[in-house]
Amino acid sequence: MLQMSQHYEPEFKKKIVRLHLEEGRSLKSLAAEYGVSHASISNWTKQFRTECQTNEETQADYDYMKENLNLKKQLAELQKENNFLKKAAAFFAKEIKTSIREIYHSHGGIDGYRTIHAYLCRKGYNISRLTVHKYMNTEMQLFSISRKRKPDYEHGTAHKVYENKLNQDFNAAEINQKWCTDFTYLFLTDGSKRYNCTIIDLHDRSVIASITDKNITADLAKRTLEKAIKSQPGIDLSRLMVHSDQGSQYTSKEFTEFCEGLGITQSMSKAGYPYDNAPMERYFNTLKNDLISQHYYHTEDELYTAVEEFAYVQYNHVRPHSYNNYKTPYEARYGVA
Repeated sequence: MLQMSQHYEPEFKKKIVRLHLEEGRSLKSLAAEYGVSHASISNWTKQFRTECQTNEETQADYDYMKENLNLKKQLAELQKENNFLKKAAAFFAKEIKTSIREIYHSHGGIDGYRTIHAYLCRKGYNISRLTVHKYMNTEMQLFSISRKRKPDYEHGTAHKVYENKLNQDFNAAEINQKWCTDFTYLFLTDGSKRYNCTIIDLHDRSVIASITDKNITADLAKRTLEKAIKSQPGIDLSRLMVHSDQGSQYTSKEFTEFCEGLGITQSMSKAGYPYDNAPMERYFNTLKNDLISQHYYHTEDELYTAVEEFAYVQYNHVRPHSYNNYKTPYEARYGVA
């Protein structure tokens, strides 16, 4: 029996050629799907290209196919890049969240998204505050531990030894121009109190001096001021203002005469108005939330060492401060980038 040769309609041939030239389909895949030999597809493609040389319409059709194929290849490449970017973004997000979690828990859960953002920037991550906020508060459910609200203060009767020269102007254009000082109490595990006296420089919120002792005395205030002065070689004391509250330690003869003898100007808050010394209130609040409330202190040495390390290391050199545009006090003081 005579075998009839296969016949393919022009439309079918054109379809196969188009799939090959426009879609980029391989000869093997077309042969398998449509039951056509490799040789036939090659011949049809060759015939189509030959026709392009004499037929403008066919040439235009061929150019269109090539353009479409090129666009599809570009689209495929873009899709690959997009998939890569999605994977990279997912990896980056995972890495960021891991860092957020590590910082948050290592600091006892006290940092909000602004502070966490500052720490991330220090690690070299390029990320917005809003993204950190979304990760922490929405996706990770990590919230800054709320600080206890201080009770309302009763305004005391005014008793001024020195007028309030600072007048809540907590900015200082120069180093060692305005210092604030105050006392706070700290507890050991046996319930006994210890008292810390600290001095900060309003120029950059650096802790200049910090001493903790058993008793809250004028001598402790004086020793803290002496320590602060010794830590600042070349300081011009005639240009220095020291602001405090009207506590008996600062209004005492011992302390006021010490300041007068050195040419230091004293300034005092209005009685019963702790907001006149707000930077000190904030520092002690930070000290207690970031350090004291996170640990137990059984001995004086443990407490004293921890408070000094917090002041001179963690607070001055590590912890970003919003006043300094999230630079540490040390960076702001000495212009460190």
